[in-house]
Amino acid sequence: MLIRPSRRDALRYGALAAAAAAFPSFLHAAEGKKIPIGLELYSVRNELPKDFVGVINTIGKMGYQGVEFAGYHGWDKKPNELKKVLDDAGLKTCGTHVQGGVRAFEGDNLNREVDLHKLLGNKFLICPSMGAKDAAGWMELARKFNDISGKLKEQGMFVGYHSHAGDFKKLDNGKTAWETFFDNTIPDVVHQINIGNAMDGGGDPLAMIKKYPGRTKTTHIKEHGGPKGAAIGEGTNDWKAFFEAYETVGGTEWYIVEHETGSNPMQSVKTCIDNLRKMGK
Repeated sequence: MLIRPSRRDALRYGALAAAAAAFPSFLHAAEGKKIPIGLELYSVRNELPKDFVGVINTIGKMGYQGVEFAGYHGWDKKPNELKKVLDDAGLKTCGTHVQGGVRAFEGDNLNREVDLHKLLGNKFLICPSMGAKDAAGWMELARKFNDISGKLKEQGMFVGYHSHAGDFKKLDNGKTAWETFFDNTIPDVVHQINIGNAMDGGGDPLAMIKKYPGRTKTTHIKEHGGPKGAAIGEGTNDWKAFFEAYETVGGTEWYIVEHETGSNPMQSVKTCIDNLRKMGK
């Protein structure tokens, strides 16, 4: 005999089926956006000239997924070999800190950077530092970066600016240099905030990530506070709050570890990624 479910049972079964179908999406949302982790090579700047290939291989074995350049130690002269070294180590190029500041984005300098990083598969060309004496100077820099951004967009690339402590001092317009610059740049200019540097200068990096939504495409995650030379996870940063901001409003595509101090840089950067993995990153 065929037993037909009541209307109440049919509704109940339908609700259960809908919930089951939706479960994977809820689970994915709870897990958050999985963002790869790279290493800013300035962290191991003294080790690279001694054994470039060996250091790159070790970084890959630690579990890093990419590297951001801060100089090439001569390897930009042999780009195909550089690409092979990275490929062999299982590493992508997640960015470069161009040498020479804003001048790196002019004429043949820009062409060389574009050619190299197209080969390496990198789309983020970041200015590591710059300065101006007043708000008008920072607004002029913003206009330059808007022009540079337009040129790089044609190549599928982005220009960005990386923070230092001095960027969070107020100018003659009552705003910080950081905000004066980013308030006057177009959304494509990457907001590469360095957490530790910003906090060293009295800035609020969490507020900045939220103020410029979708623009923190790459970021430097660096500890603040704690013992001298503290690795990520050993200081006072509220990492849960930072990661939530990056993964919801930041538009972040890469976490980039930077650790500049300590007597054993290779061990320090290993501790950083080990601690990040313990946090579920």
